[in-house]
Amino acid sequence: MAADEPLVLGIETSCDETGVGIVHGTTLLADAVASSVDTHARFGGVVPEIASRAHLEAMVPTIERALKTAGISPKDLDGIAVTAGPGLAGALLVGVSAAKAYAYALGKPLYGVNHLASHICVDQLEHGRLPEPTMALLVSGGHSSLLLSSDITSDVRPMGATIDDAAGEAFDKIARVLDLGFPGGPVIDRLAREGDPAAIAFPRGLSGAKDPAYDFSFSGLKTAVARWIEAKRAAGEEVPVRDVAASFQEAVVDVLTRKAVRACKDEGVDHLMIGGGVAANSRLRALAQERCERAGIRLRVPRPGLCTDNGAMVAALGAEMVARNRTPSDLELSADSSLPVTDPHVPGAHGHSHDHDHVHEVSKENLYS
Repeated sequence: MAADEPLVLGIETSCDETGVGIVHGTTLLADAVASSVDTHARFGGVVPEIASRAHLEAMVPTIERALKTAGISPKDLDGIAVTAGPGLAGALLVGVSAAKAYAYALGKPLYGVNHLASHICVDQLEHGRLPEPTMALLVSGGHSSLLLSSDITSDVRPMGATIDDAAGEAFDKIARVLDLGFPGGPVIDRLAREGDPAAIAFPRGLSGAKDPAYDFSFSGLKTAVARWIEAKRAAGEEVPVRDVAASFQEAVVDVLTRKAVRACKDEGVDHLMIGGGVAANSRLRALAQERCERAGIRLRVPRPGLCTDNGAMVAALGAEMVARNRTPSDLELSADSSLPVTDPHVPGAHGHSHDHDHVHEVSKENLYS
């Protein structure tokens, strides 16, 4: 571990996980998460107001836990990174406000980074530096995107995205129809292992010759599955839950992997990185591996704990920003719930004035002694 590699703390609050990570270069020192998912489960989905309040309560203890785990003092940090968007506006604001407070108190540079670019960058913590360019398939509750990155700190190009529901949303909605609870991904994955993926021929969205090559659609699939289940129930027949789970899951991962491999071939990229919460799905990993091997593409998928939202991914991108001398964000940084992926980070408009530095010095002594 090189001594000159940046030591960065990352804060992630885009949805219902309060994540705080500490990274030294590409080495993960701490990854502390406080989740409010159980609180949302009884509502069948994430309630933004509850998520924001939970972040507020969890923020300081989670940061302190991460610092303790990493065995470092806040003054050792080279920067503070935070998810500035996309995500739930109120939830993002809690993280951005906390990051600004710590950056101000410590006199450290602040980096407002993009949630999606962070999901790509986290793979560096497990498999070493990202090749450039990298093709990334990001699949989560809010996003299903194909992205091409030649520089994770400054150049991320959208190849395709979902035009309706994200893959993770479809999993949650089908789990609800089957009365399996929330979140739906893990339970469908588990049941699907005991079912037949070829039992029911569910539709593959946007797979026709004239359809957009890299865009996704899961709304029609979701409706088809729900109608199939309703028809069974209306006829008084038992719903084969395991077969439905396996056939639905197969329809989702078939389209995701086929389009991702096609994008790699079309762009001449020999690496595919898969990230986001749905990347924890065992069938998606297996089918992607199979198809990538056949196409001569190297697959990179972080371990499941790094696929879901976490602070480590934000710290990883923050460390890359510091290492590449990207301009820090201003303390006027705001949360942007629809921050485009083409903005991997939100640079400040200007450097700090001399007076501002003086304020930093004073605040450092007073606020964080």
